[in-house]
Amino acid sequence: MITNINIKPFIKWAGGKKQLLSDIRQKYPFNIDNKINKYCEPFVGGGAVLFDILSNYQVEKILINDINKELINVYNQIKENVSELIIELSKIQNKFWKMDNETQKKFYYKRREEFNYLKVNGDEKVNIKKAVLFIFLNKTCFNGLFRVNSKGLFNVPKGSSKKPLICDEENLNAISKKMKKVSVICGDYKKCLSFIDKNTFVYLDPPYRPISLTASFTSYSENLFNDSEQYRLGLFIDKINIKGAKVILSNSDPKNINKKDNFFDDMYKNYNIDRIEAKRFINCDATKRSDITELLITNY
Repeated sequence: MITNINIKPFIKWAGGKKQLLSDIRQKYPFNIDNKINKYCEPFVGGGAVLFDILSNYQVEKILINDINKELINVYNQIKENVSELIIELSKIQNKFWKMDNETQKKFYYKRREEFNYLKVNGDEKVNIKKAVLFIFLNKTCFNGLFRVNSKGLFNVPKGSSKKPLICDEENLNAISKKMKKVSVICGDYKKCLSFIDKNTFVYLDPPYRPISLTASFTSYSENLFNDSEQYRLGLFIDKINIKGAKVILSNSDPKNINKKDNFFDDMYKNYNIDRIEAKRFINCDATKRSDITELLITNY
């Protein structure tokens, strides 16, 4: 089933699953059910699990979704217009690398302003431009963080890297080839429901439930994912479980800060709940990036 083309996420993404991939990979259902021939990821984010599956398995049909319109635009541009995307990314990389620190800083904030203008006022004609700016900002901002304010405007400050790899041509071309068989949609995760059946493996990586009073500063879109949304997602998982799909859900572990907090243990009491070790990478103070546990919840 090995496909011989290894691909990796094209962006750094807060909450990305690179560090947990070996744990998630151990739970893939392909080895226990040879009828699984479809894959669905309703919260695709940076795509670490998607790209691992595309690199290592032959799956007949794949559907990915995310509510972040700008992120989904990048996936579509890589799939459909990768050559043009690479040309434009190369140009902006060459320009950025030649600048001194102060010029880079001014350039970054000008591009952030331009991205936000296109985000609010853009149309189909500027999708490549938005994708280029999205990747540029991701590679040059603080911690690769995508965060928007209440108005939906990207507001992450510039990072410290002087020569970040903005244009990874080899990986982008490889992703584009693999993406040809991937259907890409944008919106609420429930849009995936009709695709999912008993032959589908579904991996869900929703916005995590905050594990501290300050952890909720990260917003990937203008839409809040509060406890009511977590319950709503639980009902969705119950539906696809009834359909017979094989499901893996990842989320934060409330017991990191309150041993008596059974929020997910109660919600998913009819499923298998595993606690796995992880590290918190987002904190700007490296000394506070502590070991924690996260949840992997499965229905098989």
